[in-house]
Amino acid sequence: MLSAFLSAFRTPDLRKKLLFTVGIVAIYRLGATLPSPGVSYGNVQKCIDVMQGEQSGVFTLLNLFSGGALLQLSVFALGIMPYITASIILQLLTVVIPRLEQLRKEGQAGQAKITQYTRYLTLGLGILQASAFVALARSGQLFNNMCDQFPIIPQTDLPTWLTLVTLVITMTAGTGMVMWLGELITDRGVGNGMSVLIFTSIAARLPSEGWSIKTSKGWGMFFLVLALVLVVITAVVFIEQAQRRIPVQYAKRMIGRKMYGGTSTYIPLKVNQAGVIPVIFASSLLYLPQLALQFFDQNNPGDVQAWVQNNLATPSSPTYIAVYFLLIIFFTYFYVSITFNPTEVADNMKKYGGFVPGIRPGKPTAEYLDFILSRITLPGALYLGIVSILPNFFFIWLDNQQYQNFPFGGTAVLIMVGVGLETVKQIESQLMQRNYEGFLR
Repeated sequence: MLSAFLSAFRTPDLRKKLLFTVGIVAIYRLGATLPSPGVSYGNVQKCIDVMQGEQSGVFTLLNLFSGGALLQLSVFALGIMPYITASIILQLLTVVIPRLEQLRKEGQAGQAKITQYTRYLTLGLGILQASAFVALARSGQLFNNMCDQFPIIPQTDLPTWLTLVTLVITMTAGTGMVMWLGELITDRGVGNGMSVLIFTSIAARLPSEGWSIKTSKGWGMFFLVLALVLVVITAVVFIEQAQRRIPVQYAKRMIGRKMYGGTSTYIPLKVNQAGVIPVIFASSLLYLPQLALQFFDQNNPGDVQAWVQNNLATPSSPTYIAVYFLLIIFFTYFYVSITFNPTEVADNMKKYGGFVPGIRPGKPTAEYLDFILSRITLPGALYLGIVSILPNFFFIWLDNQQYQNFPFGGTAVLIMVGVGLETVKQIESQLMQRNYEGFLR
């Protein structure tokens, strides 16, 4: 990986792309630390100090994806989550709405239209989320009612409604800005822009979280956790690279006076065909009961409220871990079933004269692909579930709710490793392309 980056820096045009990406990342981190108008930055820091070592509530995943910007109510407080949510919604609607399915099949023009719809939906979700977070911050529930003595949005000479509207507009504009920065990286930089920004947000949390472990548990625990992290990363890289290759043979065809076909290739079916999407789905669904608790009296909880708090809102609870694990397995199968259509793949192979050796084209090929996919999806789902619940065992092991947003496992490791591998592959492909150009000249 390091050799690929060194070779890229020796290539002038790739060096410009890398430096451009670094510049965009720097702008993104600046916006993540820039306070929004009307927010008392000093009181925010006092609240964060008060909450140090306490449970962060339902917003820990969002705070992790925003690089800690959410709890600071900065300009980029919403981060990239509205865009991720909008992309997932559009991807699911593509299966349900025929018009979106038709646009997806139209190629680049249709994809551009879907991207436009995603942008509009992102801004709409940005307005809703910004309004919700501003209301929660003003009522104190964003900080679990622990910072009533430090008002995040203090009273000023301006009307309250004007301050709140300005905050919502600023945070929504920040979401649009983040979306634009991500698209700039995709077009003129290296890697997928949105993925790079998520990687940056998670990586920004690593030093502070690692140092907090050292401060509270000592150097011995710090190095032990670091060793476990390296083992987990190695396992994640191994599984992310694993794939089942289905051989495909294309028959020879005469088109005009030329012979086409007769080649052999393969269909790569990854063990983790669903990526990190099932983990995001499961996390979002488990946050709903915790979010509902915010609307009830915290001082006088009922039986149902107490059960939800002890079992579905506590990451170290066995019920929470079991439900989280089962939801990930369910969403893995669900997402793979809607993103990979064996019948469509088999029909396309048959149209161009392709067949799997030993399997008849058409319906038998679709059944064979569906059988193979169902076989490899199970280990992929188990892998996602095991990696995702690792932080929950860290909560029990370290015996401290401070590590609820522990970034050394689960979703954070899956995203960071996936983005790293994808970026390195893109750099290597561009380097290989330039080597071929030099050879042809």
